[in-house]
Amino acid sequence: MKTEKTIVPINGYAMFAVGFCLLAATVITGIYEIIWLTIPLALCVTFIGPGFFIVNPNASKVLLLFGAYRGSVKQNGFFWVNPLYKKTDISLRARNFESDKIKVNDKIGNPVLISVILVWKVKETFKAAFEIDNYEIFVKIQTDSAVRKLAGSYPYDHFEDERADITLSSNFEQVNDNLEREISERLEMAGLEVIEARIAYLAYAPEIAQAMLRRQQATATVAARFKIVEGAVGMVESALQLLSKKGIISLDEERKAAMVSNLLVVLCGDSHVEPVINTGTLHQ
Repeated sequence: MKTEKTIVPINGYAMFAVGFCLLAATVITGIYEIIWLTIPLALCVTFIGPGFFIVNPNASKVLLLFGAYRGSVKQNGFFWVNPLYKKTDISLRARNFESDKIKVNDKIGNPVLISVILVWKVKETFKAAFEIDNYEIFVKIQTDSAVRKLAGSYPYDHFEDERADITLSSNFEQVNDNLEREISERLEMAGLEVIEARIAYLAYAPEIAQAMLRRQQATATVAARFKIVEGAVGMVESALQLLSKKGIISLDEERKAAMVSNLLVVLCGDSHVEPVINTGTLHQ
């Protein structure tokens, strides 16, 4: 048998009433010294006692009889089964698991630190109890393995691979969906269900973090400069057209070049510009 079998055991209250009646009969026969009846009744009471058990909400009992799987009890309540059954508790509640920060290489080969939060629960008690040795340790190891595979499938960001459609740092929903799917496939053999899997921490490893930060800052600075120059050129062009249209001043090519140079310095410079009044000609 490789699948779970759910059984509904005997109601515990009914068997408790039976056991109470047998106990009363044992006492009465003992008082009247009916030994041939007292001993069997006492043995029956002794046999019935260990068969009682309680199943709490979102809990289960796995029942074994001399190593043979007989079924699982998932219904909560007070029950009775054959006292020879071995009863193993398995919780069906949802559980949180936060992995340690592990160092892995992304698709480009850069070391990154990553950790995930996993919400999972036992779905099939038979697989959780008998297909693997310890399902809690199994969850930890398989989650780490899935994280390593996921990190190696995508670059950290678009600075590393501009052609990448999905990156670890920007496409969170797609990355988390792929992570959840990967972990689910790995935990299915253990009868475990993944409710949610999300990246909890993501960063470059310390040995390259500063270098990557400087690279990102440089890239951002270049992009900002490009926008500034693009806007400045448009403003200079508009100024020259407006001066020419209104006939405020007539500029030859040399004066236009000087004016363009001065305006670009003013518009694109980082430092505060100090105005200079030229009371002479352009060349003095």
